Amino acid sequence: MRIEWSEPAVFDLEGIKEFIGRDSEYYAVEFTSRIIEMIEKLSAFSNLGRKVPELDDESIREVVFYNYRIIYKLTNESILILGIIHAARDLNNMKPHPWEDS
Repeated sequence: MRIEWSEPAVFDLEGIKEFIGRDSEYYAVEFTSRIIEMIEKLSAFSNLGRKVPELDDESIREVVFYNYRIIYKLTNESILILGIIHAARDLNNMKPHPWEDS
């Protein structure tokens, strides 16, 4: 299954890399590469994730990678990465919600 990235998800990944890179460029590259590897697994195992608890929609799913929630929308043709959100953030109070840009 084809994987696509929303613009906010790209910004999320870049922000994570920048944040970790303040302490270590090596670990920033390593960590974000591992996030990408996790996302690439979705192409073969699209139902790997669970339904996002804050939303009653089976097509909006997430996988958890360390302290990050990788939120994606599942369609018949593709997987759209909607956001990579730190687990400490309250999705209910985020505006816009990651799934609203889909």
